Amino acid sequence: REFHQIAGRAGRAGYDTEGTVVVQAPEHEIENFRLRQRAGTDPKKLKRLRKKSAPQGRTTWSESTYERLLTAEPEELVSQFTMSNSMLLNIVARKEWTFAALKRLLRSTHETRAKQNAHIRTTIELYRGLLRSEVVEEFAADTPSGKDARLTQELQRDFALNQPLAPFALAALDLLDPESPEFTLDVISTFEAVLDDPRQVLSGQQRAARDEELAALKAEGVDYTERMNILEDVTYPRPLAEALDNAFDIFCESNPWAKDFDISPKSVLRDMIEKGMTFSDIIATYRLGRSEGVVLRYLTDAWRTLDHSVPQSYRTEELEDIIEWLGELIRQVDSSLLDEWATLSDPDAPLTEEQVTEHAFGVTDSSALSANKRALRRMVRNHMFRHVELFAFEKEEQLAELDSYLEDAPDWPAAMDDYFEEYADLGVDADARSNSMVFIDENPEGAPGQWRVRQILDDPEKDHGWAFEGMVDLAATDEAGEVRLASLVIHQG
Repeated sequence: REFHQIAGRAGRAGYDTEGTVVVQAPEHEIENFRLRQRAGTDPKKLKRLRKKSAPQGRTTWSESTYERLLTAEPEELVSQFTMSNSMLLNIVARKEWTFAALKRLLRSTHETRAKQNAHIRTTIELYRGLLRSEVVEEFAADTPSGKDARLTQELQRDFALNQPLAPFALAALDLLDPESPEFTLDVISTFEAVLDDPRQVLSGQQRAARDEELAALKAEGVDYTERMNILEDVTYPRPLAEALDNAFDIFCESNPWAKDFDISPKSVLRDMIEKGMTFSDIIATYRLGRSEGVVLRYLTDAWRTLDHSVPQSYRTEELEDIIEWLGELIRQVDSSLLDEWATLSDPDAPLTEEQVTEHAFGVTDSSALSANKRALRRMVRNHMFRHVELFAFEKEEQLAELDSYLEDAPDWPAAMDDYFEEYADLGVDADARSNSMVFIDENPEGAPGQWRVRQILDDPEKDHGWAFEGMVDLAATDEAGEVRLASLVIHQG
């Protein structure tokens, strides 16, 4: 199959009607030919000739293989066409009559009439779903049917439904309470539910949750059999699971095509935000050292979906910050992905000098974190809240590891003793994470190249006397690709 595919591409597409394919002999055959050339016609040299053989275990070929491939019947090409919401949106966005464009596309596929009809039925279901979701609207037009379709005006220019169930997520946004302090995180959870499961991450979360529950049950003196029964029900976090499951059942009634898919509530990105984790943190926390690619791919899908599928009316300032932060985090892990997508989304846009530098062969990404202040502010907030979260659960060793590069790190065990002697608990909820609990000074007096950040601890009495105060070293942060502090002190109330 590969031979015929390569041969079929000979010549320049759109210019040449025929081309030439050169098939090279295996390396050992070429070497043997050279040896025979050197020996010439001398029978003694030819007799002493040591022929090379094919490397053991490697597939080889000969001239007879070449002849057989030339005369073999090419493998039949099978159409892999499928209609998606993203494709349908692109067609609706065209200036031509939508229904004529769809008919031409669906009737020109290299498939049987029956399969074409099946695609048409799927397209009708998808189209009706987009109408109900108010992503697409019909309007009176000078066409044979008297109407045409267009994208609704409030959608951003790069709006796209890249996930099969993105229309459901879009419709489910109406169920959320904009006044809730968890609103932004709930928007994220709604779209995370339609992303593919990163199984290794979910397994790691479940393992961590069970370990934590097991430790608590042992401390309570629960017997072994009961412990095992309780642990069976412990799973990874699934925010909004019940509400989304019920909503999806209703959605499927009016959108039959959605029954071929299923939602999967989960909390990966949300977990990182709630716990202030970086990419390195989530890898270490859930022991995902061999699954970094899975995590990166999932976060990339999440970034892309949130950036292109959330309507402007739901894009809070906090969500914009999160999208900016997530994009920068992905760029720091793999700088090539985002710039490639940016180029693909607008291929006619000229490359900037920065993009050319980033794409040059052998040159790594030279972009600095401090150049993107919005993303860095989010990273700093996450970094400081990570300290709060670890402090709240008395994770002394993890705090020590987090600040291991500091010359004068805080005495976390002593600070925990003092705090929990004064207060019974420490908040790590939405109120504790709010912007009102963290202050960032980007131009502290007498400290060029640094930011001052103060993270207030949310004690149960709301005294707010305890705080972590640090100086962010911008140069070290740029070099490390993640937040680095020059100092960190604990202020006791």
